[in-house]
Amino acid sequence: MKTESKNTEAARKRYNRIAPFYDFMEGLVERSRYSGWRELLWSKVEGNKILEVGVGTGKNFLYYPAHTKITAIDFSEKMLSRATERARKLGMEIALQQMDVQNLGFEDGIFDTVVATFVFCSVPDPIKGLKEIKRVCKPGGKVLLLEHVLSANPVLSFLMNLVNPLVVRTMGPNINRKTVENVANSGLKVEKVTDLAVGIFKLMEARA
Repeated sequence: MKTESKNTEAARKRYNRIAPFYDFMEGLVERSRYSGWRELLWSKVEGNKILEVGVGTGKNFLYYPAHTKITAIDFSEKMLSRATERARKLGMEIALQQMDVQNLGFEDGIFDTVVATFVFCSVPDPIKGLKEIKRVCKPGGKVLLLEHVLSANPVLSFLMNLVNPLVVRTMGPNINRKTVENVANSGLKVEKVTDLAVGIFKLMEARA
């Protein structure tokens, strides 16, 4: 990996620390909400050469489309270790690599679709990461993001900003990111944004 910024190093260490407990921490919401959203997201994948950014513990493995070649990355070696074990148990062949989305080690324009689920709440420089996604995606290729964002409701957004430092320290993600705006500012062409729940959870579809 390239030399990390202090913020990236801190984020990686945070996810290494919570990796053993990560699936347990999100177990209830995963079953009740996230699993259905993941299935919807992966149903929109195009082409057969796919990059998953921020694979984590491999929660998306069950939704990978058949007959596709998938490369999956994460900057946390302990998250990646759990994903590797999950892939082994499922009998899946996935090209898993430790890599930071802010500095992708891929050539330009090689992926048909790039996918990320609940990732850009944690990337220290989200626009830099999104620009890297745009770079490695084929011109006109698809970018699919499932994210939680800062609420447009003034009261709720105030509360989200208030508790964000605590959430970051304990669980990792920022809950007050404006990811739809970040996607547009990265140069990706936003095609559709679907509100999945309470104006906070969004499915974003864009083109490189």
